[in-house]
Amino acid sequence: MPHNAFDGQALGRSVHDHYLDDVPASAPRRGRRSPAHRDGDDPVFAVDSEPDRPPAGDRWSSWDGATHGPTPRPDWVVTDLGAVDEDLGVLKTGKEADVHIVRRWVPAPDDPVGTDGPDPSHGSPHDDRSVLLAAKRYRPATNRLFHRDAGYLEGRRVRKSRENRAMATRTAFGKQVISGLWAFAEFETLSTLWKEGLPVPYPVQMDGREMLMELVGADGQAAPRLAQCRPDRGVLPDLFEQLREAMLRLAELGWAHGDLSPHNVLLDDAGGTPRLVLIDWPQVVDVIGNPHGPEFLERDARVMCEWFTRRGFEVDHGVLFGDLMAAATARW
Repeated sequence: MPHNAFDGQALGRSVHDHYLDDVPASAPRRGRRSPAHRDGDDPVFAVDSEPDRPPAGDRWSSWDGATHGPTPRPDWVVTDLGAVDEDLGVLKTGKEADVHIVRRWVPAPDDPVGTDGPDPSHGSPHDDRSVLLAAKRYRPATNRLFHRDAGYLEGRRVRKSRENRAMATRTAFGKQVISGLWAFAEFETLSTLWKEGLPVPYPVQMDGREMLMELVGADGQAAPRLAQCRPDRGVLPDLFEQLREAMLRLAELGWAHGDLSPHNVLLDDAGGTPRLVLIDWPQVVDVIGNPHGPEFLERDARVMCEWFTRRGFEVDHGVLFGDLMAAATARW
């Protein structure tokens, strides 16, 4: 049986232990080793009364202490503890989370942090000194909208019965647990799908309620969502085949995206050939374990097929759904 991202054993420590920290991800961290002394014999820790934040950036790199993405990592991932993170602004706002663009760079020796920012010669994305990342920051439990979580959470369990009861009754604590499940589920899912070769952004790290991941696009520009695009009809058959292959591979793992639409698919042409990248995975559904799984899978197929049909490439969502169900149930 494929790994289930929502199995209690996969969670390790409880969701409460991992993700109920209400300290903002950008807040100064106490007891953190200073980058200037990261390799010394006598590490120096930040003083509680002074912010551990470089003036030229919003913070030191949050790599240290975070949960990291799968290996082998892409060569553009910056892991140096002396790196600096700078928030460049909001890319997208949503009901459960906001996405910001974050620049992570390693200051050059002749361009110390605290002067005028990074040396432009080290500023191109995805070189070995600087990279642009998408930072998905999940809202605290009190500020999130749980209008549609009941159906998605069917089949998801955590190890502690108290947490399961709280989730079922939607107490304040239960909403915190649910909030943790959403965040943890997306990071775990992206890690699994990346290792399986599916077209998803690489998940760089998870730290509190913030997930840093690959910024899909080129030249500092995020790739547009499929809903914003009007691709030529000639490329639609290839794009649909990309979508079909991705959904089939996902179904073979026993999963459905759960909320797939042209708004959750990026059209990336950075490599010269348009490719689809699937995003927004916190609600991923176990097709068999969730009693509503087939319904979510059918909806994913129908919504995407309708988009292609409206653009001039007619496809039958019933045929696609049948293929997906066959793939999801073949392992049984």
